[in-house]
Amino acid sequence: MKYNRVLLKLSGEALAGESGTGIDAATVANIARQIKDAKDLGIEIAIVCGGGNIWRGKTGENMGMERSTADYMGMLATVMNGLAVQNALEQIGVETRMQTAIEMRQIAEPFIRRKAVRHLEKGRVVIFGAGTGSPFFTTDTTASLRAAEINADVLLMAKNGVDGVYSADPKIDKNAVRYDQITYNDVIAKDLQIMDQTAITLCKDNSIDICVFNMQEEGNIAKACDGKKIGTIIYRGE
Repeated sequence: MKYNRVLLKLSGEALAGESGTGIDAATVANIARQIKDAKDLGIEIAIVCGGGNIWRGKTGENMGMERSTADYMGMLATVMNGLAVQNALEQIGVETRMQTAIEMRQIAEPFIRRKAVRHLEKGRVVIFGAGTGSPFFTTDTTASLRAAEINADVLLMAKNGVDGVYSADPKIDKNAVRYDQITYNDVIAKDLQIMDQTAITLCKDNSIDICVFNMQEEGNIAKACDGKKIGTIIYRGE
């Protein structure tokens, strides 16, 4: 089933390339090209970037920093990543708008739901930065929240080298089984650490499917947007 409107969650590490930290220009350019391929299919695309390639809230906590301060620093990291993706997209002719949950008008619009939806309807890619604007929430939760707010058909979780949801960590357990599809309730009951439970619950309550797929395989972003069977689908079930 081809989707009309999607929310694409990019991890910060996905923008770092092989180094694992910082922003790799060639990697971001490749991701932008894949997003353009998906957009050229007529799909409306919104994006949430993580910030783990630059800063994680937990890093600050380990340094003795107050959690709120560390999380706000992480929100700023997501804005930096969003600007990098925006620049790469516009360099290949994709019109974009960036909105942030913390106002910084010199570089982005403030988040306004109706305005974001209008941008999508006009064919622009919308990038959401600065998380939810509040500490103690992950960018997975931000992605689930924004997906619900813009009435996205699906939340696409683009993972680095992870091709779906497994019964256990496949790097540790050779008997781990990959699910083609699994319900939200089973993900929670089995405590599968694919994303935090707040994000899972938000999607469950709003009946938004989640597609977890490996973005390192060429063309997978367009395939996921086009509704092709790749990765794992997490759905509400009965």
